[in-house]
Amino acid sequence: MTRLTCDALLFDLDGVLVDSAACIEETWRQWSTQHGLDVAGVLGIAHGRRALEVVRLAAPHLNPAAEMATLVEAEAHSTTGVCEVKGARELLGSVPPDRWAIVTSGVRAVAEHRLRQVGLPVPGVMVCADEVTAGKPDPEGYLLAAKRIGIAPPECIVIEDAPPGVAAARAAGMRAIAVTTTHPATAFVGTAAVIPALSVLSVQVQDSVDRRRLAIEIADAGR
Repeated sequence: MTRLTCDALLFDLDGVLVDSAACIEETWRQWSTQHGLDVAGVLGIAHGRRALEVVRLAAPHLNPAAEMATLVEAEAHSTTGVCEVKGARELLGSVPPDRWAIVTSGVRAVAEHRLRQVGLPVPGVMVCADEVTAGKPDPEGYLLAAKRIGIAPPECIVIEDAPPGVAAARAAGMRAIAVTTTHPATAFVGTAAVIPALSVLSVQVQDSVDRRRLAIEIADAGR
């Protein structure tokens, strides 16, 4: 049993709280085929990055803004294969609402659509791709979430499913727990733990006279 403490939890969305892999991959598969790009190559860089960065990396000859509009329109209305990650509802319910946030590589319209589709709460603090100038692995999103939630970065723990997100957390001075819903355990370095599913996490609130802490127990951690 691994035990960690922090003041706040910051979650990635896709692959951590919401399983949208089928929707994301189908969107990128159609886009790649439309533009004559290598589908496997595009899918290999798509997870954990803003669509804007994926377009720039995979097809620098295209207009990023125009492609983004098309991609957002597709994902903001798609329900293909989108479902709640097992254990997400219970985990979020155990954390005070003012002590968790979402930092996602998706734009707000898509993020809110997916949360509402699966019935998970939209947090008071959610930093989306269209609200930062640089996406993961840049730490901007996580630093902004910590600022908005009012917690110092070293006292935040990030839960991520992709190496760019873990790199962003580390660059922000935060510890990270990686969940292997999208990538194998071997893809992650420098994490506080690697877990197979959210169901191995439990959170208890520890109140003292001057501070509220979150005690996280990790059963069967992979690292």
